[in-house]
Amino acid sequence: MAAQGVRGVSRVIEKLENSIKDGNYYEAHQMYRTIYFRYLAQKKYEELLDMLFKGALLFLERDQQISGADLAILLVEVLVKSDSTNYTEWTPKLCKIFAKISTTYPERDTFIASAIRWSAKGGKTQGHPFLHQGIAQVYWNEKNYINARHHYIYSKDGLGCAKLLIEFQVTQGFSYEEDLFITQAVLQYLCLQNKVTASQTFNNYTKEHPRIRKSRPPYLLPLLNFIWFLLQAVESQKLSTFTVLCEQYEPSIKRDPCYMQYLDKIGQIFFGLKPPPQQRRGFFGNFLHSFLSGLDDDSDDDNSVQASPSTSRLLTENTDLD
Repeated sequence: MAAQGVRGVSRVIEKLENSIKDGNYYEAHQMYRTIYFRYLAQKKYEELLDMLFKGALLFLERDQQISGADLAILLVEVLVKSDSTNYTEWTPKLCKIFAKISTTYPERDTFIASAIRWSAKGGKTQGHPFLHQGIAQVYWNEKNYINARHHYIYSKDGLGCAKLLIEFQVTQGFSYEEDLFITQAVLQYLCLQNKVTASQTFNNYTKEHPRIRKSRPPYLLPLLNFIWFLLQAVESQKLSTFTVLCEQYEPSIKRDPCYMQYLDKIGQIFFGLKPPPQQRRGFFGNFLHSFLSGLDDDSDDDNSVQASPSTSRLLTENTDLD
């Protein structure tokens, strides 16, 4: 009986795929949805996942964007309803679908947001790091640096993040901001309690950036020295070292107003400092506070300018606030 059931499912899938290949897109889409509800009621999750994955790709490869995206969204619903936590298997598949959905269709954002929520079931409230890594790579291939950077920050891929930041800075940043791009990323990783990836990103960025190419101090840019020593202080968790660093490098830290707020958070996480007194915040301050507040749940074992938003922050501000 089991063998007959498998053959029956195979015949159904073959019929659906042939219908798409013959160009009967509307008919095929309706058949997929009908079988979706039938298999869902019967809890045939494995067969349903396989059918929806292959069907979504077939539609998308023929530029049937709406039908393909619809099956992709149904696929994530099945992952949720089946209580699947097989992130290793499904992350590459979901990212393959994501890469094929056109950037002009709003269903693309719906699909990937649903996928991230599904991956958050594993205890990572911001979504699984492996999925964020895959999403970041898709955006990077599209030269969408802002979204790629956002997802790298929630990943554990320090090497990939460093390479992305170098390309981002060289192509879209000012020459005097090569230290700002990496500083913001490291501070955000530390706010997420991801000190391992923070160190990997910094080390690879400073070694590979064409205008830095140095693996340890002394760097020409003070902020790079500060970040290197900060990472050492985080490892030792010596409050006195952290305090002296922030005092000594205060002029460099003030190059971007958000750095001190990140450092306040880092001081609380790694050095046992109490939160600063509540103050009235402006529009950006409220958004930054929301970003910092959302970081509590996720953890992992040159030229002088005035204090104003840097290009690196302006380019990535939406990333921080999502």
